[in-house]
Amino acid sequence: MRFPTLRNFRGFSFALVVGVVLAWPGGSVCGASLFGLFGVKKASESLHKQDPPKVSPRVLDQVTPDNARVLISLGKQRAYLLLNGEVAIDTPISSGKAAGMTPTGSYQVQEKDPDHRSNVYGNFVDSRGRIVRAGVSARIDSAPSGTHFDGAPMYWFMRIVEGVGMHTGILPGYAASHGCIRMPAEIAPMFYQKVKVGTPVEVVH
Repeated sequence: MRFPTLRNFRGFSFALVVGVVLAWPGGSVCGASLFGLFGVKKASESLHKQDPPKVSPRVLDQVTPDNARVLISLGKQRAYLLLNGEVAIDTPISSGKAAGMTPTGSYQVQEKDPDHRSNVYGNFVDSRGRIVRAGVSARIDSAPSGTHFDGAPMYWFMRIVEGVGMHTGILPGYAASHGCIRMPAEIAPMFYQKVKVGTPVEVVH
């Protein structure tokens, strides 16, 4: 009779435990899931968590609308408020979810609107403002009878090109917008205060 080697024994032990776990109601042992038992992360736990915003008070105090510059990195999913090459603010963003939705190139801030609303994406609401149909596109969806389009809020909006701007929005940890550059709620107004119409904005891969 041949006894299993240590390697085979480990494999056998793993298979045995997995078999027990899978046979257990709900696929768990004493409330501990198979993922937790072996230190394996669930898919929902594996999403990239972006580093939080970083602000340099020393540099930020020196930034004015006349000397500010903005750099957007799509690859890093970060935006930078710059002063002569020094970083005043380094913040996570969420840009266009598909290639080309947030165009690369050299731009300028074209418009500022602290209470902007989208003219394309939003909800269909009734006469009392109650949402009848959420997450619609005014370009392709038809409003149900008795409703009208209500554009999604884009607070602290800074347009850089037609259809694309920087504004407050949800950051899921990856590129997920329709093209705009979403920023954290506490950071967007800081950028807004430090830029003006004409401030240079560079968008790179």
